[in-house]
Amino acid sequence: MKLESLPKSKEFKKKKIVGRGPGSGMGKTATHGENGQKSRSGATINAWFQGGQSPLYRRLPKRGFNNKRFAVRYAVINLADLEKFFNDGDEVTAEVLKSRGIIKKQLDGIKVLAYGDLTKKLTVKANRFSSAAVTKILAAGGKTEVI
Repeated sequence: MKLESLPKSKEFKKKKIVGRGPGSGMGKTATHGENGQKSRSGATINAWFQGGQSPLYRRLPKRGFNNKRFAVRYAVINLADLEKFFNDGDEVTAEVLKSRGIIKKQLDGIKVLAYGDLTKKLTVKANRFSSAAVTKILAAGGKTEVI
């Protein structure tokens, strides 16, 4: 067995020496090329970087479960609207509101809010009331009924 007949291994492989002048054949730019981001010192680029264009994960639509689909949405009506569209002693229900065009859709119910003043005596039937709306309706002499 001779020394030159031994199998070559990494231990004997000579390390590439770069950037040591023109005589080495790998001087000047040290195998980094002429210009560009990768030729600069300390340049590291993430594997998912796509050259400044909008990345793939932002171009694709969001998918998966979302609770918005199960949220309870109410058609909102203010006391100012009740004052404007109803007469003294009227009964306010979802059907009446829809037929008069005050609300477009009933959604999951109707909620009465306290924006505006109420001077008429009304019987208001709705799914939800704000506490301020209840006090204003009762102060005007009306009634509130939770459906």
